[in-house]
Amino acid sequence: MIDDWRTSSHSGQEGNCVEVGWSADQVGVRDTKDRDGGTLRFETEVWQRFLRSLDA
Repeated sequence: MIDDWRTSSHSGQEGNCVEVGWSADQVGVRDTKDRDGGTLRFETEVWQRFLRSLDA
């Protein structure tokens, strides 16, 4: 279960952003305006590869 959610400090007050949360083996991404609308879930290693690709 993903229960530790964070929103970027760069999001501002408008709420047009996503939250990222994590558990021991998954990372979740959801819309801050519709938190019950669904969550994209990724294995931790897949998420880490995605983040590394942003640095390239």
